[in-house]
Amino acid sequence: MRKSPVFIIAAIFASLTSQGAAQVTPIETQQIKIEVIGRPDLLWRYSSKESGQSFDISPPRFEVDNRSVTAALTGLRQTAAPVTLPNGVVEHRFSGAVTENQSLSLELVFRVPPSNPVVRFHYRLMSTADHKLTKQNGKDNLEYLGVSLSRYTDVAEIRLSEFYELPHTYIPADVPVLPRDFENGQKIMGPIVICSNTVDSLVLAYEHGSQMPDAYLAYQLDSSKGARLAAVKGSYYTGQPLDSRNPYPTVWMEIGAVKGTRFMVMQAFRTFLLRHQALYAESRKPYIFYNTWNFQERNQAWKKGRYLDTMNLERMLIEIEAAHRLGIEIFVIDAGWFSKTGDWTVDTTRFPDGLKQVKSKLDQHGMRLGLWFTSKAAVSSRMLEKNRDCIMTTNGRPHGPAEVWETEKSYVMCMVSRFGDAFADELIRLGKDLGVRYFKWDAFDQYGCNDSKHWHGTAANTPEERAQSYSFQLPEQMARVADKICAAQPDSIVDFDITEGERAVGLRFLAAGKYFIINNGPYYYSFDDPQLAPGGGMGANVLVFPGLARAVNARLILDYDRWIPSVLFMTHYLPDDPEYSQSINLGSLILGQNGIWGDLPGVSEEGVKRFAETLSKYKQVRDDITAAYPTRSGEIGGTPEIHEKINPETGKGAVVIFYNYRNAWRQRGPFFPGTFRYVTRLPVAKEVWHNGVTVAGYDSRGRAILEAKFDGPGAKIILFGAK
Repeated sequence: MRKSPVFIIAAIFASLTSQGAAQVTPIETQQIKIEVIGRPDLLWRYSSKESGQSFDISPPRFEVDNRSVTAALTGLRQTAAPVTLPNGVVEHRFSGAVTENQSLSLELVFRVPPSNPVVRFHYRLMSTADHKLTKQNGKDNLEYLGVSLSRYTDVAEIRLSEFYELPHTYIPADVPVLPRDFENGQKIMGPIVICSNTVDSLVLAYEHGSQMPDAYLAYQLDSSKGARLAAVKGSYYTGQPLDSRNPYPTVWMEIGAVKGTRFMVMQAFRTFLLRHQALYAESRKPYIFYNTWNFQERNQAWKKGRYLDTMNLERMLIEIEAAHRLGIEIFVIDAGWFSKTGDWTVDTTRFPDGLKQVKSKLDQHGMRLGLWFTSKAAVSSRMLEKNRDCIMTTNGRPHGPAEVWETEKSYVMCMVSRFGDAFADELIRLGKDLGVRYFKWDAFDQYGCNDSKHWHGTAANTPEERAQSYSFQLPEQMARVADKICAAQPDSIVDFDITEGERAVGLRFLAAGKYFIINNGPYYYSFDDPQLAPGGGMGANVLVFPGLARAVNARLILDYDRWIPSVLFMTHYLPDDPEYSQSINLGSLILGQNGIWGDLPGVSEEGVKRFAETLSKYKQVRDDITAAYPTRSGEIGGTPEIHEKINPETGKGAVVIFYNYRNAWRQRGPFFPGTFRYVTRLPVAKEVWHNGVTVAGYDSRGRAILEAKFDGPGAKIILFGAK
């Protein structure tokens, strides 16, 4: 029977709308709206209620069984009721069958803050049949999303992982993306892209980690001013199973838009990372940390001893008392406290009572215990015996055994294997048995494993492909293990040491923990010095003395604070006399890096009082400083160098003025005086504590007018809102 035209039109309309958003309720907050649509050109739409702008997100594209599959969806539905997560963010899940292959389905997971425009999302490709992910042309064939940037006149790539050898640290870079980059189809690594015009601004980001320029994902630009986030390498391995037991999860991504300038969207993104990215908030709190390693290194280099000579009960009890007097809250015992790696039992030759007195003394002072860890297992450990198949290997050669800081020889273990869960379980045990709440992870390098027995490829894959899969998966597995520890003990902090190059630096690990970004800074070889240590120093390290140089070098990291809160980039400053150096180090650490190390018992009584008083005042306003967006006048290392971190909601926060000219160790002078006048950008609270600044008055908007006089190098600290 012939169908009428009306019937045909109705059928076509019904078919089209079966893929539409009418079947699922949009996600809405006061700031944003998300509509899940499922079309081949439009998977979902993000709308900013503030700016009135909408952004169409194209669906991901996968290669399955040698065919490119675009995840257009039918039968869209909400797969679970919205769930409020531990950080207050609400998680929404939707799914639908992939139109061109009904055995495949895509789940969309959105994590939506109630009061921030930035949304975190990822996808899971699932299957009811046995499929394989493939690479018909020998390269990753995976596109995560596409979006048009045509409405924006200014676009910038924010790189997070450029390793700058001279200061020996990672630094951020804000790089303009020009019209010629779009016209010529350039790729940019990001991971953050900031777009703006005279009306509104947009941020895009993805969560991974690798050193620039070793990209695993990149934004492909095109002449229509579009950007497509696509895999470069390592996202999956050829033949990776895709079936009912093995879904494929993508990386997490972010999108957010606001009315206003790029400055406004940068603020929103920074607040998102501080308040809404991580499930557990402890890593975001501005505690004062101490780590024993600097003194261990001083003992080895300056006193010609061994790294572990001071790793004993007597010295730790002395250091705890000194740390308490200074105002430290988390006391981290670095390498050497253990009898062997992997098993992580306390070395009873150094601590006969198994750290009981240490923990008791910390509890007495309201301090918390932290310990050092690495992904290694000693030759005689039970951990190695149970996980020998998880040893990291390159072309069949194991990494190890080698001595670990004067302790038993150990093998490096692969975190992209079942070892990761065994490692997590061991650290959770230590949290229960010893009360550890801070876990410092060291020597987690991004490269090195191409073993065919782990989770990053099989014997059917090339060694190169297995190595790329390992490097791609490492930041995801590290974050997963850190989350497992924090889920078991929500007041825990996991810290990933990125003080060397070739580490997985990016946004992914920050969803679970924080970074330890500078220990001593540059080595002699950073200055092309082949002799390593011709002039003294600490072994091969250069910037280890009190004064200007080390603190200036460490403050370079504060440039991250425009996008990522500085509380997530811990650096340890020196407490050593003289006074000018102490003021510089105090002024530096309260801007967010919050770490101290050195010879604490050797600090003068005047120095102890200086630290104790300053840090006690800082603690009154540190939450405001952490929340505040940074403002800087002058260059880091220049004179004057002025930092302002005022919370606009309270007027509380800090201004720190550095006089960086002529280190006082240079005895010849002259140390000519300098006086600087500064007007705060924001209105401030009227209660003020400072270490020698004149508050000349307040203008009609409540901004403070400050005068700081210096007779030589130092720092003036002003804390607004501190009693």
